[in-house]
Amino acid sequence: MTSSTDHAKKLARLLRADLAAAGIEITHGLALELVAHQLGTKDWNVLAALARRTGSPAAPEISPGVPVLRVMSVAQALPFYLDYLGFTLDWEHRFEPGLPLYVQVSRSSAVLHLSEHHGDGSPHGVVWIPVRDVTALHEELRARPNAPLRPGIDVDAPGGPTLEVIDPYGNVLRFAQPPSAE
Repeated sequence: MTSSTDHAKKLARLLRADLAAAGIEITHGLALELVAHQLGTKDWNVLAALARRTGSPAAPEISPGVPVLRVMSVAQALPFYLDYLGFTLDWEHRFEPGLPLYVQVSRSSAVLHLSEHHGDGSPHGVVWIPVRDVTALHEELRARPNAPLRPGIDVDAPGGPTLEVIDPYGNVLRFAQPPSAE
């Protein structure tokens, strides 16, 4: 079944629900016929045939990527990410005892992977992370007791006002407030 017929069926269900809320009951078949007519075809069979002939599968949805930052020691990197930046440790993975550690940390919708694996990333990587209020984040970080960094905000950065912090392994995190978030 193509995505266009799936969409038409959703519209038909919505139409039935809206009409039912107004006290008007119709069959699903009638709802499909009405939607097909609204979409410019004679009836549901014509719409379904056109969708099969011209429809192509919807493009695969791609979600935001997850940066992998190389760290030499997760144990030394975690205090920076958890205590200073306020991220949460989501999970950790090690293939077997004694092998490198790989962890996921997150805060709000930002997700980062930290890896001790030699082939994963390289130190001094850069990650651009959009934030709604860079000034509030700046104030939060400056208020941390024993903060390892006292960064400033670059108000003229190309992605909007940007707060740049550098982790213990030289990875750069640029928290930027895009113009649309101001």
